[in-house]
Amino acid sequence: MNSMGVSPHVNWLYSDLADGIVIFQLYDIIRPGVVDWKRVHSKFTKLKKFMEKLENCNYAVELGKQLKFSLVGIAGQDLAEGNSTLTLALIWQLMRAYTLSILTQLAESGSPIVEAEIITWVNTKLKEAKKSSSIKSFQDPSLQSAVAVIDLVDAIKPGTINYDVVKMTGDQEDNVANAKYAISMARKIGARIYALAEDICEVKPKMIMTVFSCLMARDYIPNMDAKKN
Repeated sequence: MNSMGVSPHVNWLYSDLADGIVIFQLYDIIRPGVVDWKRVHSKFTKLKKFMEKLENCNYAVELGKQLKFSLVGIAGQDLAEGNSTLTLALIWQLMRAYTLSILTQLAESGSPIVEAEIITWVNTKLKEAKKSSSIKSFQDPSLQSAVAVIDLVDAIKPGTINYDVVKMTGDQEDNVANAKYAISMARKIGARIYALAEDICEVKPKMIMTVFSCLMARDYIPNMDAKKN
């Protein structure tokens, strides 16, 4: 979430979302214009703070339902109280919607781009940059070292990666260090990645897809914008 430029900075996932402000910003990134900011309390009065936060959270749930999220059993009060399970259920669907919005932007058809197209783009980009890494799928065991992600970041913005810090041993500890470095550098070049190092090292295909799709967006969307101009 912090990589998406929300304010204030989120330090504690549940308590920092309890007033709804960050959630509204995420909605606005995913679907620009969907939030009616006139209904949002961005500042709270001392005597009405509790009710104003609750109204925000009720509206956050309302917007989720408007976007067809599965929010059965989730109420604004759950968010306001920092219910970890139910807040996480909403956040996960927000992140999934964000990924789908990226994939839709990347496709000219108006439908989300598919896995095979992302993999083809990754391998083409790596080959053009004369990198030795490649991927077969988002379940590819070689992804656990994070080297393919690191190489892709450097392919998108040459010179970004300091290969002296990249570990090629294959040890779990080194793989985690590589993955953390990959995510850090990807965010540094502007990719809004929300996956964790563990997602890469454990080769979680859905989360790995989000990593590559966010990098693809970082590489492609600026070019697309330039074409519009």
